[in-house]
Amino acid sequence: MEFNNLSKKRIAFIMFGLMLTILLAALDSTIVGTAMPTVINDLQGMDLYAWPFTAYMLTSTIAIPIFGKLADIYGRKPLYFFGVIIFLIGSALSGISQTMLQLVIYRGIQGVGGGVLMSGTMQIVGEIFPPLERGKYMGIITSVFGLASIFGPTVGGFITDNMNWRWIFYINLPFGFLAMLIMFFALPYNKLREKRRVDYAGVVSLVVALVPLLLAFTWAGKDYAWNSVQILGMFGFSLIMLAAFALIEQKAAEPIIPLSLFKNSIFVTSIIAGFLASSLMFSAVMFIPLFVQEVMGSSATNSGMIITPMMLSQVFAGITTGQIVSRTGKYKLLAILSFIVITIGMFLFSRLNVDSTNQQIIAAMIVSGAGIGITMPVFSLCVQNAFPRSQIGVSTSGLQFFRNIGGTIGTAVFGSMMTSGMTKGLAKIDLSRLPNPLKTLFGNPQAFTNPNVINTIKSQIPPNLQAAFGTIMDQVKSVLASSISDVFAIGIFISVAGLITVFFLKEKELASSYD
Repeated sequence: MEFNNLSKKRIAFIMFGLMLTILLAALDSTIVGTAMPTVINDLQGMDLYAWPFTAYMLTSTIAIPIFGKLADIYGRKPLYFFGVIIFLIGSALSGISQTMLQLVIYRGIQGVGGGVLMSGTMQIVGEIFPPLERGKYMGIITSVFGLASIFGPTVGGFITDNMNWRWIFYINLPFGFLAMLIMFFALPYNKLREKRRVDYAGVVSLVVALVPLLLAFTWAGKDYAWNSVQILGMFGFSLIMLAAFALIEQKAAEPIIPLSLFKNSIFVTSIIAGFLASSLMFSAVMFIPLFVQEVMGSSATNSGMIITPMMLSQVFAGITTGQIVSRTGKYKLLAILSFIVITIGMFLFSRLNVDSTNQQIIAAMIVSGAGIGITMPVFSLCVQNAFPRSQIGVSTSGLQFFRNIGGTIGTAVFGSMMTSGMTKGLAKIDLSRLPNPLKTLFGNPQAFTNPNVINTIKSQIPPNLQAAFGTIMDQVKSVLASSISDVFAIGIFISVAGLITVFFLKEKELASSYD
């Protein structure tokens, strides 16, 4: 096959192209987050504030398994270029958006390309390198995700302040074209030897099943109650369509997600572990900035920068893990170590309170980041090693798909838990000295994560009650701190569940070459 016996120079160019494209896809989410306040002011779309994120997440998650299978059918190179082109089209359209609705639609298009690139990159690495060598390169690739989280908010803030928010999308174009130029000459193309069928029925049923499922987890606890008719209805419809999808896949000649994958214990163990690790990672990314700014009173302008220690630790652990696996050919002990470290990190987070110091939270971030960083290359590697080369696409995209689902479900469930904890805690605060119109605001937990709302409330407090209001706000901070630490306490049990899971991970010898 043409992927065999590539020169070192050609491999270097391929790796550079892959890192560039994965950086664009990963960086895009963090850049957009920083610019969104400016975007909604310009496009007058506060009512759709969360939708550019939701649309991107939704389409990228759905695209992962579908295009992972198509890459197995049509080859890695055509699907890689399809992903880059769709991503750049979505970027250009997002940049010229005149309304928030347009931006939401175009971000959805961009998400399709981003999903293809996220899974396609790992597939290409798996295609080029035999399992024993693959670890160190996967460690390098996964480290790009951490770097994007570190530099994204700063880049987004600089572009928004010094240029125009539209350039957070336009900047993708020259780098995307450069990546395509490099990969056009460097990346080999394996010609198809036989005609293979596309499972169109599987594609449609999977999309119809996943859209309401992901929307339900996104909206539950925020826009609708978990037990509302809307959320329960979407969950019920998704379950019916997932059952239909499973029946279709059983009879399909080329199933999008072959059910035979789930007969492999390594795959099943890895997707469960990846699901749990991803839910914990996203919960940390979501709650750490909130804790540091609202409880500890940090003056950080970019909340994403607060998690820099965690991301640096994740990058270092990912690269180091890849090197260790390539040198030893073993991965199970590292998988076990990852969840031991994550459990310690969750414990440290659960001990945070209003009196916590910067040193305590930095230590917790470093430990958690190291554990999560170990999981990134390990599970990708052991899944690819468990299947033949012809199934690299579906196996790799399957793992990435469950990671994305884990992040979505984790943020929804943990967010709902925190809100519930705050609601109960706020109800116990004595508000008798406050004017009646302001008392109702204390029933809304989200009001106290918005500095503008807090300042507005404070301005309405009579001078003689300012001291009492200060005391109440200290109690609010204590409630918020307690609610967040309770979430991380639950995270300990989830991490322990992951630890128990990886004890069942089968260690399969890593091949030093392809058959």
